[in-house]
Amino acid sequence: MRVVMDTCVWSQFLRRNRPRNDPVALEVERLIRADVTEMLGSIRQELLSGAQPQERFAQLKEYLRFFPNLPLDEEDDENTAHYYNLCRRHGVQGTATDLLICAVAVRHGLRIFTTDTDFDGYAKHLPITRHAFRPRSR
Repeated sequence: MRVVMDTCVWSQFLRRNRPRNDPVALEVERLIRADVTEMLGSIRQELLSGAQPQERFAQLKEYLRFFPNLPLDEEDDENTAHYYNLCRRHGVQGTATDLLICAVAVRHGLRIFTTDTDFDGYAKHLPITRHAFRPRSR
C-alpha cells in the first residue's frame, strides 16, 4: 500500500542533527527505499517554507524533486471542504493541509504516516487509514 507522509514526519527525517536510530526517520527511509511514498504539493511547500539559509532551500528543493507531486483535482478540494465541515460539526478543528491529506488519502487509498495527534481526532469521523509501524530495535 502507498503512503503519504505528513510534513512533521518529513521534517523529522530531514533534520540535520537527528539521532541515527530515530524510529520515525528509519521508517521514512524504509518507505522511500520501498518506493511507496506519495508527495503532495502543500507538504512540499511547508517543507520548503522553513528551509534556511538559501543554500539549504536549494538543496532541499532539489532533493524533494525526486518525489513528484500526486496530481490533485476538484474532487480533492471538495472533499477537503466536506471533511472540514464534518469534523467541525463534531467539534474537531482541522487545518486545510491536514484535511487535504485526508481527502487525497481516502480518494487514492493511501495510508497516512504522521506523528501529529490531530489525525487521531480526524480518524474518529473520517475514513482514513493511519500508517502503523513498529520501531525497529537496534
